[in-house]
Amino acid sequence: QVQLAESGGGLVQAGGSLRLSCAASGRAFSPYTLGWFRQAPGKEREFVASISWIGGSTYYADSVKGRFTISRDNAKNMMYLQMNSLKPEDTANYYCASSPLRAGVKVADFPVWGQGTQVTVSS
Repeated sequence: QVQLAESGGGLVQAGGSLRLSCAASGRAFSPYTLGWFRQAPGKEREFVASISWIGGSTYYADSVKGRFTISRDNAKNMMYLQMNSLKPEDTANYYCASSPLRAGVKVADFPVWGQGTQVTVSS
């Protein structure tokens, strides 16, 4: 029913910036929390940031705090991730996800996922 689609990934040099977008479509889209996750080759998918759909409360992984900013536009069913001061270790496939829970940072808490967008940061 609900579908998520990421865009905005690409290749940037260390210290550069990218803005990722996540568009939601389908019937009965009523999440409590939207989140961004990332997965590098050979590694587990990890939490990056989340935002509550109604109140807009945000939460960040320590590794991106102060560099990344998550936001959403409820009227457009859009969610964004502004990434600044990118580092090579940020290289990963980035996914947006939706959760029916009011809070969550675990992969298992997010049943709906996009297909991902690749972010590559060179030294």
